[in-house]
Amino acid sequence: MPRRLVGRIRDQLGSVRRVYLGRDLVNRRDDFADYPEVVLLLHGFFQTRNIWDVMEDRLRFDGYGVMSFNLAGPLWRFNTEPVDRTARLIGQKVEALAAEHGFERVHVIGHSKGGLIARRYIQRYGGARRVKSLTTLGTPHHGTPTAALALPVFAVGTSLRDLLPRSALIRELHDERVPRHIPLTSIYSRTDIICPWWCSVLRPAPDEEHLSNIEVPGVGHSELAWHPGVYREVRRCLDLASDATPEGTAG
Repeated sequence: MPRRLVGRIRDQLGSVRRVYLGRDLVNRRDDFADYPEVVLLLHGFFQTRNIWDVMEDRLRFDGYGVMSFNLAGPLWRFNTEPVDRTARLIGQKVEALAAEHGFERVHVIGHSKGGLIARRYIQRYGGARRVKSLTTLGTPHHGTPTAALALPVFAVGTSLRDLLPRSALIRELHDERVPRHIPLTSIYSRTDIICPWWCSVLRPAPDEEHLSNIEVPGVGHSELAWHPGVYREVRRCLDLASDATPEGTAG
């Protein structure tokens, strides 16, 4: 197979050797209280937290405390469980870690399905008082038709049904607004073929100035997690939210 084609497939789906089959590359740390800002990374459907290897190193180098979780699925790590179940568990884990380490609020970066989990956590499971900002990368805020293509392949239909356009989950996420004190930025690419750009773009109402979109050209779906141009935009979002004074912490 030509090397260029292999590279393009990797940019869309991630490295089979590192992301899917590799050992856990993320070093567990419990130093969150040593940093002024803490970031939670949530990976997407049928991937592992190894997708964050590069971003986690960059964030730590830039002075952020970073946490990521193995999200449940085969071998307890592929994030195939329903969004509601995972969002509830995220809420429990964050509360336990906050109590243990003393941090108050976290920024969340969600890739693909991870962004939907983050929204559900904020809107249903206590994240409204704990989350400082949310940045999503290639997240199907309106569902994605590629979920329908994957349904015959994976025996995890409940989770994939969450990602379908007009699913019950997608409708409920739109009916329940993201709190105004939490800026939500959707970073997307028109060359993302797993989550087409029109599925990722937020469509805020006139009074939802805390919702915004950023297009990064020429980046594949998985590549959004490690591309340097995407990271620059992520840092900008974090910097703006870190400097902002919250208007409230509605629960």
